Amino acid sequence: MNKFLFPVLAVVIGILIASLSKYKKTWNTKLLLSFSGAFLLALTLFELLPEVYNHLDTKLTGLYIMCGIVLQIVLELFSKGAEHGHVHIHKDETHFPWLLFISLCIHSFLEGFPIHENNDMLYGVLVHKIPIAALVSMFLFQSNFSKIQITMFIIVFAVMTPLGTFISNTWEAIADYAHIINAIVIGIFFHISTTILFESGEGHKFNLSKFIAIILGVGVAFAI
Repeated sequence: MNKFLFPVLAVVIGILIASLSKYKKTWNTKLLLSFSGAFLLALTLFELLPEVYNHLDTKLTGLYIMCGIVLQIVLELFSKGAEHGHVHIHKDETHFPWLLFISLCIHSFLEGFPIHENNDMLYGVLVHKIPIAALVSMFLFQSNFSKIQITMFIIVFAVMTPLGTFISNTWEAIADYAHIINAIVIGIFFHISTTILFESGEGHKFNLSKFIAIILGVGVAFAI
């Protein structure tokens, strides 16, 4: 049950962080985002990538990973980078952000596929979703959307990852293509995590706090 509950719990934690932060971006959220990016990238390299290469042709695996990177780029044309912390909703916005909503749901749905009962990728997705859920919640709370719209957005976003996990674990037709889908998800994770890690700080200055957060993320991923 953890594989279904943890992604939802991550969204709940994100909402709590948004509430405690009084709906403003804080340095703590940025550091958590850096930690999560490093943690997700490291787990992908340590766990998911060797598994996929062990079951698929090497050249085709690279092609599927590139497809995942391209897919994430396309999704970000609509989400504007919300998957790695860039949420742009204007305070005076009144129209529901359907493109953001749909792209985030597709991303969340796909990231549920590599999660299995005893799979460390569960923790990677968990840690990744917390700061994203926090940032999305902050901007939703600042918007002029109705409480019903905000609640619907958050609930559907929260259940998409468990839905992806459920389908990948129970549908035999999908199971036959599990490793191909996982390779595509690797590309998605690569794009998101490297974007988080390599975004330049203000004036391209070295950020010690961010560097420490990245090292901790890699270290924890290796330890588990």
